[in-house]
Amino acid sequence: MQWTCPIRTGAQTRPEALALTFANRRWTYRELDAEVGRWVAALQSRGVRPGDRVALLATNHAAVAQLFFALGRVGAVLAPLNARLTRAELQPLSDDVTPRLTLALTGLVERLPGAEPLETFTDTVNTSVPDCAPLEAHSPRVILFTSGTTGRPKGAVLTEGNFRASARASEANLGSHPAPHWLGTLPLFHVGGLGMLTRTAYDGGCLVLRERFEAEDTNRAIDEEGVTHASFVATTLERVLEARKDRPVPSAFRCALIGGGPVPAPLLARARAAGILALQTYGLTEACAQVTTESPDEADGRTAGRPLPGLRVRIVGPGGEPLEPGREGDIEVHGPTVMAGYLNRPEATSEAFRDGWLRTKDVGMLDERGRLTVLSRRTDLIVRGGENIYPAELEAVLVAHPAVQEAAVVGVPDERWGEVPVAFVATRDGAPLPEELGAWCRESLAGFKVPARFLGIEALPRNAMGKIERTVLRERARGA
Repeated sequence: MQWTCPIRTGAQTRPEALALTFANRRWTYRELDAEVGRWVAALQSRGVRPGDRVALLATNHAAVAQLFFALGRVGAVLAPLNARLTRAELQPLSDDVTPRLTLALTGLVERLPGAEPLETFTDTVNTSVPDCAPLEAHSPRVILFTSGTTGRPKGAVLTEGNFRASARASEANLGSHPAPHWLGTLPLFHVGGLGMLTRTAYDGGCLVLRERFEAEDTNRAIDEEGVTHASFVATTLERVLEARKDRPVPSAFRCALIGGGPVPAPLLARARAAGILALQTYGLTEACAQVTTESPDEADGRTAGRPLPGLRVRIVGPGGEPLEPGREGDIEVHGPTVMAGYLNRPEATSEAFRDGWLRTKDVGMLDERGRLTVLSRRTDLIVRGGENIYPAELEAVLVAHPAVQEAAVVGVPDERWGEVPVAFVATRDGAPLPEELGAWCRESLAGFKVPARFLGIEALPRNAMGKIERTVLRERARGA
């Protein structure tokens, strides 16, 4: 199956409809189509051809959206890198991508060697190229880096077909809307942000893009800019409610998708009282974001909902045998939103699939109605405000400190962030815990990964197989 760029389609069918807003600027589909054409001209002038990759380091910006659609027309692939990572963390990701071109927002250029400023990339282009190559279902569109429990980044390759299927499935679950306005506060270097970008374009809607989440600004957008849909995590939803003092939202606001883990029942009730239909979800990068989502007509906040239309979810035991409802096991996913594979990682790709089913390594169970309850987001994964933190990565940084003998990081509940990392550190020769461990970590890790606390320990508890007993450490961290 082939498709035309959705911005070109919108320019032909609803040219004056609003397509994108950012920083007090507005683009209709006709205007955005022309702007994307300028990006196509700029990319072609730099030798970007079908199959090439473009690495990008940026927070949310209108230029990111324009670049994304231009690359689709050229047949090239976007590799957006997490703008919160350090130079040391970014370099191996860029090396994996082997980009034809590297772009970054001006304030981030120094973090990515060889990067050119994103904002001025098209300044010398005066023409808009009408070229618009057809998009195939199997056409790679983005490479998004994610990690397993080992913490080693893997680039998940998502296709045009993945994004199209995800958009169709979400619309089928939420109900159609003549012109949805999605509030874009999720970063465009995450699958959730890209999902909103593509979903609005396919549905003929508008992305109300913001550089970052701010509670007061979010409420202004909801109240004054006709926002119909939004995506939050529990902590941002709570901050929105606090900022608006639980004042009801306009009737045009349809619903909010909630990711990043379960939402406390009192918070869901509080959102409902303000007119926010908060729907819990479960998803992952390798499945193009949403896998299951509560449906508006049966949402009760008790589960992450049913699989989206067109997707299948099963729970399997240790040997891969399907389990009946009510049994706990590994979550596996099948359907058209599942990634093509991992970039340059055939062994990891093979390991990720079982008979065509994506092995998420998350733990959960299905009820009799087919609704999913997620029990564990991978074995040791820590989810802090919607951001994944992998203990192995933090531990590698800690043990590199000359005074540290061994270290283990676990997640503990936190009212604001959902979870925060806590590090247990055994020093060499029983020396006092170094006071500069926080600063040491910040040299190599993004701020959200730095442990909230450092606790000294004589030796890490291990089982008979020599593996660290993280359950013991979690209990000790809670007690501390």
